[in-house]
Amino acid sequence: MENFKIRKYSEKDYNLWNDFVNQSENGTFLFLRDFMEYHKDRFEDGSLMIFEKETVVALLPANRKGNELHSHGGLTYGGLLVQENRGHAYLESLFTALCDYLKAASLEQLVFKSRPSFYTAGSNREWHNFLIRNGAALYRSDISMAIDYQRPLQIGKSKLKRYRKPENELLEVVQEQDFAPFWNEVLEPRLSEKYEAKPVHTLDEITLLHHKFPENIQQYSVYRDGRIVAGITLFVDTYVVKSQYGATTAEGEQLRALDYLFITLILKFKAEGKYFFDMGTVSQKEGKTYNPGLLKQKEELGCAMYTQDFYSLPL
Repeated sequence: MENFKIRKYSEKDYNLWNDFVNQSENGTFLFLRDFMEYHKDRFEDGSLMIFEKETVVALLPANRKGNELHSHGGLTYGGLLVQENRGHAYLESLFTALCDYLKAASLEQLVFKSRPSFYTAGSNREWHNFLIRNGAALYRSDISMAIDYQRPLQIGKSKLKRYRKPENELLEVVQEQDFAPFWNEVLEPRLSEKYEAKPVHTLDEITLLHHKFPENIQQYSVYRDGRIVAGITLFVDTYVVKSQYGATTAEGEQLRALDYLFITLILKFKAEGKYFFDMGTVSQKEGKTYNPGLLKQKEELGCAMYTQDFYSLPL
């Protein structure tokens, strides 16, 4: 561990942390401190900064849970952030230094949440290799669905036919600054009715995050005769657009308004030069099963299957 110095993040590191995220090869706005800390009351921050001499070379967004360190439980994906890939031997020595630090801190387990491969310019396989060789268990593998814009779009013919129906001219797609109509009239009622669930973010939380990240967190809604019938909340990053929430009213289901909105947005962000459109996971019960109806819907919208892996490393 002689080449690396590792310490916990503190508030004085705010600018240093954010600058590194913005320059790293696999950083996204979810790793910026203003996003990570919106729910700091729910997680004990255990984020780590790794230095070589006086220069930051890696970050681990993380939270502590008892004697375990989790790569952050409040984020969709995680893992180590590096500024650039300096080769296998360098990354291995960095990972070894991290493990030595965690052992010296009397932690008993590292829970490592990877990200789907399309979120990073480099490969995830090296981290997989380091984890497995050090005794980690792959305990969960979720199915993530995404459209690769580098390939021809594969939207199903029936969905495209309905998208082009003349009566869809009565549907108005609006980019909104106010998230309340979608949250109060569509998302929360439908999640409660269909799944007895609530969105991960409250209306106040998503509004706060939108104010902090107005270009990254976007709301698109569909209206018919002045009534909201569907909506999609997007997390937009440099190369990837993620559908964070999508829902429709009973009327919207009859109008196929959500499919209409998805295809509208898929075409919009392809034209803007994004690399991937991420439609999220179809896995349920911590990866033990999946929703076949949701999988079929996303396949018909042109998605291919990727995986997001979760590891447990005893220390």
